[in-house]
Amino acid sequence: MAADSAKIIDGKAFAGRLTAAVAVQVAALVAGPDVRPGLAVVLVGDNPASAVYVRNKGRQTLAAGMASFEHKLPAHTSEAALLALIDQLNGDDAVDGILVQLPLPEQIDAQAVINAIDPAKDVDGFHVVNAGKLATGGDALVPCTPLGCVMLLKDCLGDLAGRKAVIVGRSNIVGKPLAQLLLAENCTVTLAHSRTRDLAGECRRADILVAAVGRPEMVRGDWIKPGAAVIDVGINRVDAPDKGPGATRLVGDVAFGEAAPVAGAITPVPGGVGPMTIACLLRNTVTAACRRRGLPVPDAAL
Repeated sequence: MAADSAKIIDGKAFAGRLTAAVAVQVAALVAGPDVRPGLAVVLVGDNPASAVYVRNKGRQTLAAGMASFEHKLPAHTSEAALLALIDQLNGDDAVDGILVQLPLPEQIDAQAVINAIDPAKDVDGFHVVNAGKLATGGDALVPCTPLGCVMLLKDCLGDLAGRKAVIVGRSNIVGKPLAQLLLAENCTVTLAHSRTRDLAGECRRADILVAAVGRPEMVRGDWIKPGAAVIDVGINRVDAPDKGPGATRLVGDVAFGEAAPVAGAITPVPGGVGPMTIACLLRNTVTAACRRRGLPVPDAAL
């Protein structure tokens, strides 16, 4: 692909198609085996960004025809009280997926909460059992953001086999599970991070470059191999003095203006990876509902 014809990967449009496909799958489950997938979302505290995210999840869950269960707890909630709620949701047959919105208040051990969720209902894919299944090729529930990244790449590039992929960022939420997913697609994967020697040089060798490090515009245009596919997972709010006093704007981990003329395809921020997260959460909930009941999991191909 020529450097001057970079394709903008429209995550919002793809997420819309995926959500519509999920709604069709849900309607078939309700009409056939009389199964209505249910998603429980737990919010502790009053973090404004988390509250907006939870509200969006609830709205899209209902729009897809699923049952939505929202549990909003005060910021002073104890770890024991939250674990008791998780235990209750684990035993509720109407709940197929459980998601505890992060971050949690400091008095609560997030990992303890994640590990208390029934792995079969862990639609975030963060439980150690699902992480282990993903690493060993089992039927895991896969973290939503990495799953969305791979779906976008396959839609854009087709077969990923043999491509060199470099992921900048080694978190349990994005970097590590994405590495496993790309290995499963027969990519050659390098998991890079802040201590990688010659990070820019590693990035320049990538056919697929994923930035998931949480540093605004860290990846520059000259870090990118001409024609590479660039997936920007970062969402950073930075000052925008040109828009007025106190104004801000959203940017990714990639300097988009520099990267777009070099890349073959690139995700924008916003409108790239972000919309895929909720769409993949809905897909994971349908997957969990079917697996729990021994039903075939609907094909996710669009």
